[in-house]
Amino acid sequence: MFSIANKSNDLLCNEQIKISHVLVIGPNGEQMGIKPIQDAQTIANYAGLDLVLISANSNPAVCKIMDYNKYKYERAKKAKESKKKQQANTMEIKEYRLSPSIDIGDFETKLRNASKYLIKGHKVKLSIRFKGRQMLHTDLGEEVMNRFAEKTKEFAVIEQKAKLDGRNMTMLLAPIKEKK
Repeated sequence: MFSIANKSNDLLCNEQIKISHVLVIGPNGEQMGIKPIQDAQTIANYAGLDLVLISANSNPAVCKIMDYNKYKYERAKKAKESKKKQQANTMEIKEYRLSPSIDIGDFETKLRNASKYLIKGHKVKLSIRFKGRQMLHTDLGEEVMNRFAEKTKEFAVIEQKAKLDGRNMTMLLAPIKEKK
């Protein structure tokens, strides 16, 4: 049988392979036939490359002669690139909690932080929780949200207008899509 690689995504290579006969694929992709593991290892050493177990479950097991470190590097590079593209496609929503009686300094700070987030291309959710007698003046909360949306109108649009749901009022701002 064969031994298990150190990491779950690593392939077995060179002396780690414990199978008696393998189908060998050359460095250029040509099939070299079924060979004993010692012969396959000798061919790989002669070429200055590694013998890597590609498929242990097939009959016979398949090994390829390649530069294993280069293969691992390219695989990591592709994984990093695909993760980067995936993150670019996902849009995050950042929530900012306001108050109907928010101070101008707090308002400007939250506005500045939300603006940076909107410029990056993410959505912003504004929320206000009304406490006690503030429920009588929900119009003040809506006024705060509309003022926030007005200040960000050059790089954001209102995706969902301010709506009251119980004691909470929410509004959703989305970045303006650039025309290509």
